[in-house]
Amino acid sequence: MPSLVTASWAAWGAANLPPAGTFAEHDLAAAIVKLGIRVPREARSAETLGTEREGTGVAIDDAGLILTIGYLLLEAESILVVASDGRVLPASVAGFDHATGFGLVRTSQPLGGKPLEFGNSEAARELHTAVIAAHPAAGGLSYASIVARRPFTGWWEYALDDAIFTAPARNDHSGAALINADGQSIGIGSLWVGDAIEAGAAFPGNMFVPTDLLRPILADLKTSGRRRGAVRPWLGIYSEEVRGHVLVTQVLRDSPAERGGIKRGDVILAVSGQAVGSQSEFYHALWTSGAAGVAVTLQVWRKKAVREIVVRSIDRMEYLRAWPASAH
Repeated sequence: MPSLVTASWAAWGAANLPPAGTFAEHDLAAAIVKLGIRVPREARSAETLGTEREGTGVAIDDAGLILTIGYLLLEAESILVVASDGRVLPASVAGFDHATGFGLVRTSQPLGGKPLEFGNSEAARELHTAVIAAHPAAGGLSYASIVARRPFTGWWEYALDDAIFTAPARNDHSGAALINADGQSIGIGSLWVGDAIEAGAAFPGNMFVPTDLLRPILADLKTSGRRRGAVRPWLGIYSEEVRGHVLVTQVLRDSPAERGGIKRGDVILAVSGQAVGSQSEFYHALWTSGAAGVAVTLQVWRKKAVREIVVRSIDRMEYLRAWPASAH
């Protein structure tokens, strides 16, 4: 991983001295669309993600299939797509994958124009310059440096073994495409982060989910709306890693964790007998304990005592409001 000074210089250079690419930026225009999503007030995700959501989507085929970041789509009751030519098209959810965070949307009619090709995410190296492509109404195109390739763990029971981090940071990142020098998509924008290079000091950037993760599951998402195989168990816990301990910072209302008796402030010591000291260890132990529905035994530290609490896990999608019947 580059040093703070090297990463800072690379980010400044990408933003101020962009290289001459091998593709014309106008070639991307037809594939980059704006998404407008409405969610009912009673939706469980409304509290954290809001009821009016906007982001970018990337057309990946000729029939109106669009790739974006999945949290934009959670519990959506309506989706509008603004095409590059100004057309506004209704759309529906075509697929969602909690493990990667990807979401698919399909428009009511083909978008027209050339879809964006996938590149090789694995080939994207630290200090490479890339283009972040959002819809013009969401900030348009900008250059950034890839400042880190590393694992990522989120507080909402989410983790990636290898995420892409870029700088300088931009706020309008949701669903934006990360484009390599050949004009191919290598990532989809997920988050603004304050520690892009983990240098022990604040270094804002963005986290992108590598599009290589989509290839093995794309056929499943297109045909059935989700990946095949066992579904990960989900508890409904938000957590933070504090000094080598997993601290519960929030328990979602009416979640398996709340029903099982987990409380805010609990420290998770072990999952099904396996000691954990980090979020990544917590998730690994949880996700390898069985499929959704498995009873998970948590050892927690609460009020100077160790307690053993059994939580019956579920499929996360069972907790959320179902999409309209036309969607998967």
